[in-house]
Amino acid sequence: MPVTETFHIPRHTRHVPTARQRIRKALADWGITDELADDITLSANELVTNAVTHCRVSHAQVRVTLALQGAHLLLEVHDPDRDRVPRAREHGPDAEDGRGLALVGQLAHSWGHTRHPHTKSVWARFTLPVPEEPRVPTGA
Repeated sequence: MPVTETFHIPRHTRHVPTARQRIRKALADWGITDELADDITLSANELVTNAVTHCRVSHAQVRVTLALQGAHLLLEVHDPDRDRVPRAREHGPDAEDGRGLALVGQLAHSWGHTRHPHTKSVWARFTLPVPEEPRVPTGA
């Protein structure tokens, strides 16, 4: 079973649903379902939407990576606009946007961003459930 899934989408909002579908499929292939899959998919939707909306590099590609790392799953969204780093914003109760990073902060175990030589990545780390060990019947 692969422990990493990486794909690229064009920097346009119409490709965000494609990213969500690819993420859902990878999670299902890895046996990650239910509420955790929903949390990861919603967080990915927010991070990918931010990347395609705020990146100012023309004809850019957004790279999405999911990686199983022991007890965690790492979601990374890379775009080539390395100088525009994400910032959680204050917003009023009637604001129609600006809540995405706050939502990711509530759903993920941790999140942040990293500047690379030619790109930046915004990442979120999710704690995976501990698999239950089979119960062995005790003496009869």
